[in-house]
Amino acid sequence: MKKPRHLSAEERALWDMVAKRAEPLDKPTTKLARAKPRTPEVSSPTKRQELPSFKVGQSVDHSADHDLLPSLGQQIRSAPVQMDQKAFGRLKRGKLKPEARIDLHGMTLAQAHPALTGFVLRSASAGHRLVLVITGKGKNRDDGGPIPTKFGVLRHQVPQWLAMAPLGGLVLQVTEAHIRHGGGGAYYVYLRRAR
Repeated sequence: MKKPRHLSAEERALWDMVAKRAEPLDKPTTKLARAKPRTPEVSSPTKRQELPSFKVGQSVDHSADHDLLPSLGQQIRSAPVQMDQKAFGRLKRGKLKPEARIDLHGMTLAQAHPALTGFVLRSASAGHRLVLVITGKGKNRDDGGPIPTKFGVLRHQVPQWLAMAPLGGLVLQVTEAHIRHGGGGAYYVYLRRAR
């Protein structure tokens, strides 16, 4: 059997205050006079903002109505270019040849993450500047339910892994590969120069 817990002085004072305000249930309740609600004080009158005129049937620009995350391709394309502009142009046209490549097809996330990490660390220590990471485009497994499923889990996860430690400090630029090197199913990873 547990020992009864004793109240501290603060808890006892709080309990006494609550007990004084409580009314017994067997007593008829009396109506309490309602206090008038206080109006908040306004320091300065605000000017009403006029809404623009609108007519039924008028077209409306709904581009700012939602805050959907841009697609993965849009995010990568909108990332600032960190490498040399001339080399980046050659890279986008598929003119630069990757010095090493890794194929993550058929791997689970648990298998692909350490494989990618080891590959990038080895490539950086070998002095490679441009490597190719093949993820595949992914399978469309959407069953038509109310919540859409991701298309190409590895394709979405690899850029995030490349931005996190320990790889984030080694990677200078990540961009989708040219069609001759895999297109949307592969990434060029441009590594920083070893110092």
